[in-house]
Amino acid sequence: MSTTRMPRAARTRRAAVLAVATVSAALVLTACGGDDSGHEAGHGTSASASPSASTSAAAHNAQDVSFAQGMIPHHRQALEMAELAADRASSADVKDLAARIEKAQDPEIETMSGWLKAWGEDVPAASESMESMPGMDHGSDSGMSDMPGMMGGADMEKLEKASGEDFDTMFLTMMVEHHEGAVEMAKTEKAKGAYQPATATADDIITGQTAEIEEMNKLLGKN
Repeated sequence: MSTTRMPRAARTRRAAVLAVATVSAALVLTACGGDDSGHEAGHGTSASASPSASTSAAAHNAQDVSFAQGMIPHHRQALEMAELAADRASSADVKDLAARIEKAQDPEIETMSGWLKAWGEDVPAASESMESMPGMDHGSDSGMSDMPGMMGGADMEKLEKASGEDFDTMFLTMMVEHHEGAVEMAKTEKAKGAYQPATATADDIITGQTAEIEEMNKLLGKN
């Protein structure tokens, strides 16, 4: 029996080899698991970064909401005025300006509407009158001008009835005031807003509409 049995020393060495193999296998599995875990962690970090970035991007305050809800109808009125220029204006410069106003402000309406939907806030309806807007004076048509630069119904009727050079002068005069109001609203957003895309849009409005104010004043012969 002693000749067939494995010597104690051999058995000990075999046990040691098996132990080393077991530890090595465990280390390999751990390393593989660590790689997978690291890979997944990368995705996890990315996934967690996305919501975090999204949360950061979505951080907004009451001023951002007010800016979007006010600027949408403000822009819509500018578009109404610009559309009238196509068949009422006599000046090619006025028609060109009106076309540029439409091109710039229509996409901004879509963008701001998207923000409000994402925030769960009301998007002003296209047919919504200014009297129903928050903060507006409901008592009279002139209350519409509580929002900087907004034209009252009587002003819009006069513009609709005008044509030729009379239209050009009235359009430019009204649009200068309208743009000045938009710039004022945009400056408030830049100072008090929290949502970076909104403050960036406000900055674009200030830059673009200030330049157009200067252009319109030149057409009016004011500078």
